[in-house]
Amino acid sequence: MPVPEFILRLRAGIGTDLLWLPGVSGVIVDDVGRLLLGRRSDNGRWAVVSGIPEPGEEPAVALVREAREETGVDIEVLALTSVAAGQEVVYPNGDRARYLDVSFLCRAVGGRARVADDESTDVGWFAPDALPDPLNPSSRAWIDRALEALAAIEAGRPALPYFAR
Repeated sequence: MPVPEFILRLRAGIGTDLLWLPGVSGVIVDDVGRLLLGRRSDNGRWAVVSGIPEPGEEPAVALVREAREETGVDIEVLALTSVAAGQEVVYPNGDRARYLDVSFLCRAVGGRARVADDESTDVGWFAPDALPDPLNPSSRAWIDRALEALAAIEAGRPALPYFAR
């Protein structure tokens, strides 16, 4: 997995100590209601598009960039669906991180789904009731919240984000 340059500089100073980092994720829906998922090269699990914003980059802008870089799909961000702290992650090299994830519901507006970088081994569209295994546990939560937001939007109600308590 490519590590952003600013994180490499931080790691040079702190080693493997716990880093608190921003993260973005997006549940991307196409015109027929399918969800875009990528199979991660680091753990083999299917997951929604996610990434780390560059310093100063707005979360929604970062997600648009990540979707294009990882899958070749252009997206439009429709709604904020959750803001939550994840569990600590320990990487194979010993680096420790915990992410504050900002998750969005998005719509595909162009491009073609494909493996566009080395972060994924496969990319595909899946019906919400036919998601592939193994699925990242965090992706399941983000998908559930995004589908609730989509149902609200389609019913003419506001899509209220989830804030962890």
